[in-house]
Amino acid sequence: MTIKDTPEQWQVRASETPFVGNKTSVRTDDVVMPDGSVARRDYQVHPGSVAVLALDDQDRVLVIRQYRHPVRHRLWEIPAGLLDVPGENPLHAAQRELYEEAHVKAEDWRVLTDVYTTPGGCDEAVRVFLARGLSEAEGQRFAVEDEEADMEVARVPLTDLVQGVLAGDLHNNCLVIGVLSLVAARAGAGTDALRPAGAPWPARPFEA
Repeated sequence: MTIKDTPEQWQVRASETPFVGNKTSVRTDDVVMPDGSVARRDYQVHPGSVAVLALDDQDRVLVIRQYRHPVRHRLWEIPAGLLDVPGENPLHAAQRELYEEAHVKAEDWRVLTDVYTTPGGCDEAVRVFLARGLSEAEGQRFAVEDEEADMEVARVPLTDLVQGVLAGDLHNNCLVIGVLSLVAARAGAGTDALRPAGAPWPARPFEA
């Protein structure tokens, strides 16, 4: 048996959007179940995101610490951001986020993993990149506002982050997924076997 997620779309009898926000919305679909009954499903419609596990030559990961109001926590995270433009190349978006949040650029980019963050209640898809060959970016720093104005930036050894994840001290999903995926890649075929940065992404098709 092949273990692989497959696209499938059940019939939708009716659909409405009771809430539209600045970046996301909420949709209500009446979905036909296998037995013919109809069930109502509410979910958040999301443009998609990218995240960057930026690894320096001392095996440290660039992380940021930011307040997240919905969970009432200040979380350690890896740089990430929304795919604001439909069809935007995710690599370009990831490079932008790394520049804006940490004023850093990277020479080597690979796809670490692709995930649906909360498929039971949100259609958000995230592509997590591995970025290496880090250096300070040129030009002016990006002007930050709101929660980002209070953001901290640090470089933490990968082993410390692994311990923090397994101890239950670190909770940001992109950080957890990125850190453990990197460890798994190293234990397997190695990071050179990771997909190239421009690999297709059916969840969020993009222009090359």
